[in-house]
Amino acid sequence: MQFITPQRNLSSVPAGQVFVDSFKVDAKVNAILSVSCYDCHSNNTQYPWYTNVQPLGWFMADHITEGKEKLNFDDLPNYSPRRINSKFSQIIEQIEKGKMPLSSYTWMHSGAQLNKEEKQLLINYFDKHLNIK
Repeated sequence: MQFITPQRNLSSVPAGQVFVDSFKVDAKVNAILSVSCYDCHSNNTQYPWYTNVQPLGWFMADHITEGKEKLNFDDLPNYSPRRINSKFSQIIEQIEKGKMPLSSYTWMHSGAQLNKEEKQLLINYFDKHLNIK
């Protein structure tokens, strides 16, 4: 089992860079997204040491695959305005309900847990960019 490892989610483009450039994301918002979101919701994941131990590597690979299916920040610029608005609304909802980032992620990445101010900053950013045409 240790010798069969999942494919890594690695791109030559830094995580979230396409999103940042396309949507003019400020540094504070991008810093929060980098710590709390991009590992599972972009084309580039920073892998901690424990992902080299199976089955933890497979567990994380499944989370990344599922996360990217729901939202991939690197693909957002290619979506229609209607789909972007839908994704932004879903992001706001997930943050408000405390569903993201996942508790299974923040358990091992305590810095990814969003405090009240970070949640509000993200909500304000995505709310401000709703109704993109």
